[in-house]
Amino acid sequence: MESEKALIRGCQQGDRLSQRELYDRFAGQMLAISKRYSKSELEAEDILQESFIKIFRNISNFREESSLYFWIKRIVVNTALNSQRSKLYSFPMSDVYELPLHVGEKFTLADFHFEELLQMVRELPDGCQTIFNLFAIEGYTHRDIAGMLGISEGTSKSQYARARSLLQEKILKEKGVTYGSSE
Repeated sequence: MESEKALIRGCQQGDRLSQRELYDRFAGQMLAISKRYSKSELEAEDILQESFIKIFRNISNFREESSLYFWIKRIVVNTALNSQRSKLYSFPMSDVYELPLHVGEKFTLADFHFEELLQMVRELPDGCQTIFNLFAIEGYTHRDIAGMLGISEGTSKSQYARARSLLQEKILKEKGVTYGSSE
């Protein structure tokens, strides 16, 4: 296994073995990120493939100011966002509502398998899915998200709130909890 600096140098020189090792080293993690922004396995694989094309085309621009992992991750996230940008929908804040819940027991995310949660996130409307991933998983602020997507900060907040509400509904439905009054 090559050191990271040697691997980068090899990729910058167009060495196929170095490119293969870079791909093998990061593809699994980057596919997981791609899946969070896509509706299907095929779409996630397309995002991953397009990302690695960009990575290999631009590896000569990599400056060691950040880690290679974060540089690659940023390319994958940006590629995913570009593929989703035309699909984004806006939901006004009035669409976000609180459901009266009568729950006798508490649930945690640990009660679900990763694939179940991923599927629930994939079922969100595109805009909600993208913003949920950027805010809750990637850690961007609503201001950052607004700048990245060309939307207002309020739109980012409302879509995140809607995503949380929809996920809450899905989780409770999965556990067989009903909404409304208990009477």
